[in-house]
Amino acid sequence: MRRVVPVLALVACGGKPPPPPPPPPVVHEAPKPQRVVVETDKDDEPQDGIKFKNTRGKMDQEAIKAGLEPHAQELSDCYMTKVGRRRWLGGHVVLHWDIKRDGTVTSVKLSESDLGNWDIEQCLLEAARTATFDKPQGGDADFTVPLDFSAKGNAQIWDEDKSLRAIGGQLAKLDTCPDPKLKLPKAKDGDKPPHKAPKPVNVTITLYVGPHGKAESVGFSSPTAEIGDDWALCAEKAAEAWRLPDPRGQIAKLAIRYKPRQTEEAER
Repeated sequence: MRRVVPVLALVACGGKPPPPPPPPPVVHEAPKPQRVVVETDKDDEPQDGIKFKNTRGKMDQEAIKAGLEPHAQELSDCYMTKVGRRRWLGGHVVLHWDIKRDGTVTSVKLSESDLGNWDIEQCLLEAARTATFDKPQGGDADFTVPLDFSAKGNAQIWDEDKSLRAIGGQLAKLDTCPDPKLKLPKAKDGDKPPHKAPKPVNVTITLYVGPHGKAESVGFSSPTAEIGDDWALCAEKAAEAWRLPDPRGQIAKLAIRYKPRQTEEAER
């Protein structure tokens, strides 16, 4: 038996008051409120939305709610303050927390994202890293939070074959990232310092192509690795220099995987 318990409402909307809670958002509609819910492997507990592995420890749903609620507006603002006039920008994001038995957050990953904008994704990660939680029950635990940001405009979706043909061997240019010569922006007073992590593998790159085949926006996610700011900045600059087919008066959206086999071989 499955029951859904609301844990957190995240709203991404404009200047007008948000409408009453709608069904799950559809891409190309204005951003709408989302419910965040908890899943466990017990039949009598919630099983949609937030997910955590119950093999080691267990996060109480009220502890998750208490930890996330103070950051709900901040997460929403990441999209609303950065989307600008890019009405075609939107997608589904999944944030993943790993928590030790003492309540320490050991990592926050962007395990899924087809949003396609690192500036927004980085903002979401920074907000997520500031969340604190009570101790899990029974040991280390992890859980995920899904977020949706619906675009107001249309984007032409390129399938996997077309995406591979469009990028081709240019993907190999990411092998030199992170670039030690590329300096990260200096953190201003009160800002968080750049987040560094080992070079990621199994990365999904989502990219928007505009007039003359120019990359208009690019984002990254990985279900297995944290993405460091130094690698992402280098990869973003490399992707912006790619020569891509002209979508001829439209904005095109594509996704391609980087270094997927390395992860598969490591898991064997």
